[in-house]
Amino acid sequence: MQKKFSYPLQIDELKQNEYAFVLKADAAELVDICQILQVEKVHYFKAEMKLKLNVREHLLKIWGKVAAELELKSVISLENFKQKYEVPFELFFDTKANYRDIRDLGSDINAEVPDIIENGVINLADIAMEQIALQIDDYPRAVGEIFEYNNSYDEEKTPRENPFAVLAKLKK
Repeated sequence: MQKKFSYPLQIDELKQNEYAFVLKADAAELVDICQILQVEKVHYFKAEMKLKLNVREHLLKIWGKVAAELELKSVISLENFKQKYEVPFELFFDTKANYRDIRDLGSDINAEVPDIIENGVINLADIAMEQIALQIDDYPRAVGEIFEYNNSYDEEKTPRENPFAVLAKLKK
């Protein structure tokens, strides 16, 4: 499937400057984002991103803010509700590292491990969607919805049976 909302950048073509990008999804791209994020509907999606390449240190810094309004289905009432997100983020990519290099860095818990750039290309749209996907609740519910469970079992009024007595009845 060809993604409609995509903004790939070739890292080799970037110079050591600061770049600014604004990504705003149109109606067809909103449908694509809806399928990727697996939500009921995406009303708007916008990302303001900046990136700076440091050639000497082989680091690419990407930061900015992603804003979206999603329609989610409540796990309690099963009704749709709207949720707005504004997510600031900051990411670092190592332009020369491979998975083996990163695995070696991963043994130090306190080390900040940069992300890897695969095939010399990063997709700004994928980065923006990932930031929103990380914020979506696994079990969404509208503001004020509370799950209430009424247990019909009353511990004080129900006589306790010895489990071995129940087994003895089955044996007879």
